Amino acid sequence: MTSIGGVEMVDWNLAVATATRFVRPGPEVSRDEARAIVAELRRHAKSSEEHVRAFTRMVRPETEGEPGTEQDRQGQDTPVLVVDRAGWIKANVAGFRAVLKPLLQKMEERRSSVPGGAVLGAVGGKVTGVELGMLLSFLASRVLGQYETFAPASRDLPAAARGGRLLLVAPNIVHVERELEVDPHDFRMWVCLHEETHRTQFTAVPWLRDHIEGEIQSFLGETEIDPGTLLERLREAAQSLTGGRPEGEEGDEGGRSFVDLVQTPAQREILARLTAVMSLLEGHADYVMDGVGPEVVPSVAEIREKFQKRRASGAGRLDQALRKLLGLDAKLRQYRDGERFVRAVVDEVGMDGFNRVWTSPNTLPTKQEIAKPADWVARVHR
Repeated sequence: MTSIGGVEMVDWNLAVATATRFVRPGPEVSRDEARAIVAELRRHAKSSEEHVRAFTRMVRPETEGEPGTEQDRQGQDTPVLVVDRAGWIKANVAGFRAVLKPLLQKMEERRSSVPGGAVLGAVGGKVTGVELGMLLSFLASRVLGQYETFAPASRDLPAAARGGRLLLVAPNIVHVERELEVDPHDFRMWVCLHEETHRTQFTAVPWLRDHIEGEIQSFLGETEIDPGTLLERLREAAQSLTGGRPEGEEGDEGGRSFVDLVQTPAQREILARLTAVMSLLEGHADYVMDGVGPEVVPSVAEIREKFQKRRASGAGRLDQALRKLLGLDAKLRQYRDGERFVRAVVDEVGMDGFNRVWTSPNTLPTKQEIAKPADWVARVHR
């Protein structure tokens, strides 16, 4: 626990309480309907694993060439949790708490040497808890599913499952399928294919989680934690929402996000690498989802078309402002650019040739190579 004088730097319980209080209510469903939806999502999550692994040709190293027993295979699975919005909030607070621990310890050391640091820590912990809660309340109604890479370890889980679990947010899936007016059973399977691809990426590539965690910790380690500087950059972030060029003006990338505004030069380099790997992971999931889709999701073309339009459209000025501040527009570009990269590489060297991307951190594409797939092919396959 990271604290000053017994008071945590972030009031995590307040973050959960705030987010749970302000999150939007989910769609209305009967109790029997809710049970049926949860059961169907669990079935789809299980069946999608076989489809994804067959299409991607990615298998866990422990089982490659050895069929093993059904008990062995199940023991290596990471958990699948079907949650409501409050459950997603609690899971992500736990993840934030684990990932941010080194940074908060660094902040504790800095504040402990300042007169009145304990009081500042107590007040700051409450404020940060509320701010984090408000952020999570915004996101909790938008996330359909998530492979939680940095889930806190649990002694109740097999060793291979620790550090990762698949979350499916049932209310959000139901909300979107109704909004798009698509076949609910097809849509649920389609979502599971995307999220299962992320689970496959991390379970089949043992070094991937540690590599990403190392990059994140390096990024956090470079964080400027001087309160005055941080406050100045927060003001700049707020001004970016109300100033600058009108949306859509030529050359405008939609404004700078808070992440952009708090970077040091070293962080920009780290973030470029993280952006590339996240583009790869998201684009790969989209590519696999579309590749497997026609065989198991009859209405995949309709779903894809409607979902892409939904992604591209904003939902109001406040929503657009928050998306811009949080850098969510950049995430949408990751889907698009990453999928284009994967498709180009598979077309050029086949699926096995593409899978060389998972060999080591050195074979991951750079941010420049995501934009120019031929450069990655030339470097890795020369």
